[in-house]
Amino acid sequence: MQRVFDFLKECGAYYLATVEGDQPRVRPFGTVDIFEGKLYIQTGKVKDVSKQIQKNSKVELCAFNGEKWVRVTGKLVRDERVEAKEHMLDSYPNLKAMYSPADDNTEVLYFEDAIATFSSFTSEPEVIRF
Repeated sequence: MQRVFDFLKECGAYYLATVEGDQPRVRPFGTVDIFEGKLYIQTGKVKDVSKQIQKNSKVELCAFNGEKWVRVTGKLVRDERVEAKEHMLDSYPNLKAMYSPADDNTEVLYFEDAIATFSSFTSEPEVIRF
């Protein structure tokens, strides 16, 4: 999981795919955190992406650094604890202008049953489960 985290941080942005009915939805994200041994992302509960995740928690993300890419599939689980939200916002202080651990909008979610596949054009894929 640490390798996935490091790769996502190196890339700076990744793309998260959700589903809305029968329509896939993909958008860029930049937040990633490790808290209590789990890989977290962050969004706002008022956003469509949050509503899509609550209806269908299966997601996939993808990031590419110019040579290699990672795809992470799994379920996202909402963590309502203030401590988890604080940890994320402390990692991304610029978000504190829009989010607060105590507001009813800040949402942090962690991956459950995740499978990360690292790939490139020149080597065999490597799979990590967490």
